[in-house]
Amino acid sequence: MEKQNALLKDVVIRFSGDSGDGMQLTGTLFSETLALAGNAISTFPDYPAEIRAPQGTVAGVSGFQVHFGSASVNNPGDKCDVLVAMNPAALKANARFLKPDATIIVDGDSITADNLAKATFTTDDPISELALEGRNVIIARITTMTREALAESELDNKSKVKCKNMFALGICLYITDRATDHAHDYINTKFGKKNPAVAAANNLVIEAGYNYAANNHLSHNAYAVEPAGLPKGKYRTINGNVATAWGFIAASEKSSRPLFCGSYPITPATVILEELAKHKSLGVKTVQAEDEIAGICTAVGAAYAGNFAVTTTSGPGLSLKSEALGLAVMAELPLVVVDVQRGGPSTGLPTKTEQSDLLQALYGRNGECPVPVIAASSPSDCFNYAFEASKIAMEHMTPVILLTDGFIANSSEAWAFPKMSDMPTITPPIAVAGEGDFMPYKRDERHVRSWAFPGTAGLEHRIGGLEKHAATGNISYDPANHQQMVTTRAAKVAAVVEDLPLQVVDGDASGDLLVVGWGGTRGHLCSAVAQLREQGKSVSHCHFNYINPLPKNLAEIFAAFKRIVVCELNEGQAASYLQGIFPQFTFERYNKVEGQPFNVAELVNVFNEKLN
Repeated sequence: MEKQNALLKDVVIRFSGDSGDGMQLTGTLFSETLALAGNAISTFPDYPAEIRAPQGTVAGVSGFQVHFGSASVNNPGDKCDVLVAMNPAALKANARFLKPDATIIVDGDSITADNLAKATFTTDDPISELALEGRNVIIARITTMTREALAESELDNKSKVKCKNMFALGICLYITDRATDHAHDYINTKFGKKNPAVAAANNLVIEAGYNYAANNHLSHNAYAVEPAGLPKGKYRTINGNVATAWGFIAASEKSSRPLFCGSYPITPATVILEELAKHKSLGVKTVQAEDEIAGICTAVGAAYAGNFAVTTTSGPGLSLKSEALGLAVMAELPLVVVDVQRGGPSTGLPTKTEQSDLLQALYGRNGECPVPVIAASSPSDCFNYAFEASKIAMEHMTPVILLTDGFIANSSEAWAFPKMSDMPTITPPIAVAGEGDFMPYKRDERHVRSWAFPGTAGLEHRIGGLEKHAATGNISYDPANHQQMVTTRAAKVAAVVEDLPLQVVDGDASGDLLVVGWGGTRGHLCSAVAQLREQGKSVSHCHFNYINPLPKNLAEIFAAFKRIVVCELNEGQAASYLQGIFPQFTFERYNKVEGQPFNVAELVNVFNEKLN
């Protein structure tokens, strides 16, 4: 590897191996080290839908990509500068992601006849077969060197080999000019007390990898990047699921209502439940339910009892929750449903990303059953939109669906801790007993009813899934009353728009092309638009987070552009939704359903075609 004296603006490194090779841990430790050094980062954990796929096969390859830079980093990168491949299958699966001048580090011990056959190579030279000779290829006997480093360790041979991912980590820390301190701290914290032999072994191997890179002239600053110069503050790396959980905890504190989460574990949403379960000291109550229906039903009950209630799921689980969600709409209870979208119908692609649940979130319930729908756009802003969903739910007495996706849920970025004093107070309309009969569906000017807690003298009322009288809450089969309640519930959701910010446009307020997106595609879309704007192209970007209701000023924004293209990881759900609301505009579409995020280069090509 030739020495590069100049610091780079940004670098993309991808770790790849079998699903049991520890690539996610390696990538996480590396990312945290970069963040602590002050780099802006964006990560993409990419692991197989078949978690138990046979070792050594392309189907079982697990990857972790990190993009770090000295300025803002909006996406994990299209192609990588460095690929660490722990076996031939990992090399084959990721060859398409390599830059022309990329460095490839391969575990030479893995290049065996058996592994080559499993990866469907037809020759004994995977480098030539994949036409990678022009890259900087380093064949390092990582497994052998790991064993040698642990020759004096008390671990058995199998356990020693499991440490090889730390050897790869040591190499990458060296070539990026980053210290090993954080990795050692993590290992000591995780294993030091309960398994000191494992901690000692991993620490030794990290240093062995670092020293191998030094001794073999893998240049110390080959991929060095200056700190990003982020605003002063307290930072940590955070993924979307953890950020979502913390947003709910913050909302609980700012509303003074206890937080309850009733959920069934489902990929990729499980981490939200797991994270909330860690914080009993903050008054968080969690229930791991036996199924999706039970999960939301416990949350509905908790909301009725005066808790701020949430339930978490993915697309298949949202389908199962639809009836109970309808009950929460009729009972007009504050509840947040998090849908971490994944690919495909049914069990589909549980570890892959998609935006395929939008129409289900908007319309996927029986009857006229409107709920506010909002979508987060990055790992860190999952915190903000979890908080915002909570605020809407409690102040407007309605269930809210928060959409994230597998990409931003598992990806990480640097996140500055907010000051709780700077966050708005959440003020639920809590009922107070007064004189006379309590009218549970008496409403304020926003059509919002009050929140009456059970057991409060003077606030007795009926509750249930049958249609309510518009004032008393008693069961009513009157046709006119049903019409009134349907109209009122819709008006209540529509009134949420008064609390929403106006939509902003990144770039010029008018021009030739407006790129429209929503949710987790923001980073790739804004990067593509930024590239074109640097070339002098008349293109701007409009990204939605509030989907139902939509911000007030959209018609004015759309009218200012000659062409509008809506980009989604589905077959055009938002485009159809917008077309129905704004028939006076034509919404062109660019769609992708591959279980993968957009590629910035492909977006640039698409937008150029529309500009020409």
